[in-house]
Amino acid sequence: MTRYHKLSLAAAIAMMLGSTALAADVSPLVMPQTAPEDSTEDWSFAASPYFWAAGLSGKTSQFGLPTIKIDSSFSDIFQNLDFSFMGAAELRHERFSVIGDFMYIKLSADADTPFGLLTKEVDVQSETVTGLLGVGYAVLDSDRGHLDVVAGIRVWSVDTTISLNGGFLDGRSTSDGATWVDGMAGFRGKYDLTEEWFISGWGLVGTGGANVDWDVAANIGYQFNDTFSAVAGYRALGVNYRNDGFVFDTVQQGPILGMTVRF
Repeated sequence: MTRYHKLSLAAAIAMMLGSTALAADVSPLVMPQTAPEDSTEDWSFAASPYFWAAGLSGKTSQFGLPTIKIDSSFSDIFQNLDFSFMGAAELRHERFSVIGDFMYIKLSADADTPFGLLTKEVDVQSETVTGLLGVGYAVLDSDRGHLDVVAGIRVWSVDTTISLNGGFLDGRSTSDGATWVDGMAGFRGKYDLTEEWFISGWGLVGTGGANVDWDVAANIGYQFNDTFSAVAGYRALGVNYRNDGFVFDTVQQGPILGMTVRF
């Protein structure tokens, strides 16, 4: 990987990992266990931290630089990861639900310049905050599972800073960033195969600040008891955002793991 691609990759990854996530978005990770028919419980709340080992491919452009192609595995991304947090939550009442997701990603990379005259080293730091808030309604609901229609908004906020160290331009820095909102709509569902095992999945598509924003996944889960469950699956998310030379047209995909706590 060249120095230029390494620096561009750090900026692009931070943007994408922040969506980046429906296991965030309307994730089955936060779908509560189906309540028994004789249950008197009106409200339920579920919270789910999760981990998404996704690779990244597509095109990106920032700081007025030419558009570059990216095709990186999760191991490439992990080498530049400083800190991340991913978590989702759901509040449910009978057929109605309110869902939310929050993700924070911080990445950095550095590279030495060929001659070190103007500057000796270039540092890139990117921060992404992504949040989704949506509502759902179960069009199908039974003691084995449910299928929800979902609508909401996803907010992206990205900031990338390039700093120069050493040489004639020592101490100089510049930033580029973007914030946009996409309206999202789709379905999510959960079906109990047995008392312990279940399958779940979702599909969302939207637009707004981005030309298109989509998210799909399929999972299998295990219910340990009324409080704890775990899920594993595969998820893919794509987004195409272009504005005033700022380009982010990518697909992120990979396995996902999560643990849900229901109250």
